[in-house]
Amino acid sequence: MASSAAPLQGTRVVELAGLAPGPFAGLLLADYGASVLRVDRSVSASGSSPSADLLTRHKKSIILDLKDPDSKAVLLSLISTADVLIDPYRPGVLERLGLSPSEVLLKRNPRLIVARMTGFRRSGKYSTMAGHDINYLAVSGVLSMLGPANTAPYPPINLLGDFAGGGSMCFLGILLALISRSRTGKGQIVEANMVDGSAYVATMPRLSRNLPAWNGPRGENLLDGGCPFYTSYETKDQGKYFAVGALEPKFYKDLIKGLGLDAKAIPSRNDPDNWPALRSIFEKRFKEKTRSEWEAIFDGTDACATPILEQDELQQRGHEQGLAVDLSDTPGIPIKSDDGGWEGHVLEAGKGGQETLQEWMRWKKGKNFNVKDDGTVVQVAGAKL
Repeated sequence: MASSAAPLQGTRVVELAGLAPGPFAGLLLADYGASVLRVDRSVSASGSSPSADLLTRHKKSIILDLKDPDSKAVLLSLISTADVLIDPYRPGVLERLGLSPSEVLLKRNPRLIVARMTGFRRSGKYSTMAGHDINYLAVSGVLSMLGPANTAPYPPINLLGDFAGGGSMCFLGILLALISRSRTGKGQIVEANMVDGSAYVATMPRLSRNLPAWNGPRGENLLDGGCPFYTSYETKDQGKYFAVGALEPKFYKDLIKGLGLDAKAIPSRNDPDNWPALRSIFEKRFKEKTRSEWEAIFDGTDACATPILEQDELQQRGHEQGLAVDLSDTPGIPIKSDDGGWEGHVLEAGKGGQETLQEWMRWKKGKNFNVKDDGTVVQVAGAKL
């Protein structure tokens, strides 16, 4: 019988506000039971609206001014009782704030895990440069593998850099550090960057680039869209598509059967020189029926042919968003459709922060901390935090 406790219940996480990879790591921790407190700046201090971050499920927020000693003192007190700090800033920012992980934070709390998430590596040619997902993929070598033949490479939105190579790898590092701490009793600094993380995700194609399935130009290989039986096709209802992944011969046989083709009358799939002709045949055939008609034909078969569903369609069909992994005895927190399953919500700066101070620290407003007009939390003068 499953336990009521999520695996990370009782784990306290301070997430310095950012966008994409850092918040995603925090979201993964929160989904599995961690108490995640995001540190925001006030609207007046940031000069902009509250964070546009939508990865806020199960999180709370506190407004702190890390340049104000009385407000920074609150952060340092939170650090004293926290398990994890997520740092999404560029190299040197924490140090300039007087919050060096090694010289300040870990000395204050030796059990703390400081997870530092950057785009480029912390050292080397690009370390001081600004960048985005596409830039990290570019210098990791991964972007060069993406996109159709005879076009410029293009990124799969920001999934590979920000989320696969960034936030997910940072989450992995945090979990590894928590496991290590369970043995040693000591925290440590976790350094993740999207260049190495993305390159790691691309381990298989990188190691396989001299094999027949991968040694052709980009867009002309088995798994990068070059293969006619591992690609997508538009159906009769324009703007709708079907995905085909019939790699194995037995699955390909079912595909040909479902398409109503005579295997003996079409070119052999084993010769890549035949692939353009096969693609033309498949393109023409898929446009003869609507996506729903093809779905009815291929449902329940092993043809590895499925409709390409859009996000709005999934929501309309009542598809429930699930967690990344299911644990039989210590499950995570179920994702509700109105709590980040389909519609993201901006977390109001400061929402839930005072309650978290009471929960984590047993503090009381007016005795241990005060809240300024702009929402910034500061220690009470003379209070021992």
